[in-house]
Amino acid sequence: MATLILLRHGRTTSNAGGTLAGHQPTELDESGRAQSLAVGQRLSAAGVPLATVVSSPLIRCRQTVELALPGAVPEIEPRLIECGYGEWEGQPLKSLAKQPLWQVVQAHPSGARFPGGESMAEVSARAVAAVRDWDARVTAQHGPDAVWLACSHGDVIKSIVADALGMHLDVFQRIVIDPASLTLIRYTPLRPFLLRANDIGGDLSGLRPAKRRTRRRNSSDAVVGGGAGPAAQADGAGTARIGSTP
Repeated sequence: MATLILLRHGRTTSNAGGTLAGHQPTELDESGRAQSLAVGQRLSAAGVPLATVVSSPLIRCRQTVELALPGAVPEIEPRLIECGYGEWEGQPLKSLAKQPLWQVVQAHPSGARFPGGESMAEVSARAVAAVRDWDARVTAQHGPDAVWLACSHGDVIKSIVADALGMHLDVFQRIVIDPASLTLIRYTPLRPFLLRANDIGGDLSGLRPAKRRTRRRNSSDAVVGGGAGPAAQADGAGTARIGSTP
């Protein structure tokens, strides 16, 4: 299967101001624009080929893609939109932390529904379905060495990571996804592999598909002992590999 790069949007005016944006048309601030340009430079310098770019419909994600990947025309995927926080949207996080629901969101998010908005379980279900659908489509059209990118939001990406790790949604708050960070997942017929999480500065050249004489096996096996790393996998060693793993 293809390799998915999950990109969280850059910092917004809402992030900087300590409010919960939700579906509001919050835009990137100066720092978020710089973050988006920087992640784009990393992708460009590594020569990572992107078969498809997908984005949440919200402007902060579209701005991030525009700055990071000039010339890219992202496919808009409504299922990758931020959680609908309902009556919580636009409110200061400090005030929300005093609400009884806050502790439910922290300790039992699978049981949390925001007043006038979505449940966390609904967000997780739609987001996971979206990336799995797109991954299957990209793989069918571009082959198992394809790399594609989806730009979304913190809690949405955390829920996708939790699913990839086989974690219950109630412990997804242990995952951290920073603005403009990259998280890499490769799905296989048996299990997903989390290749990187919350990467804000690592080398991405290992994502370039390796040249092969034979087609890569679509293996679901993990490398016992941890494997020899990207260089060996690019040469064909190991059973769980993405072409050249990061």
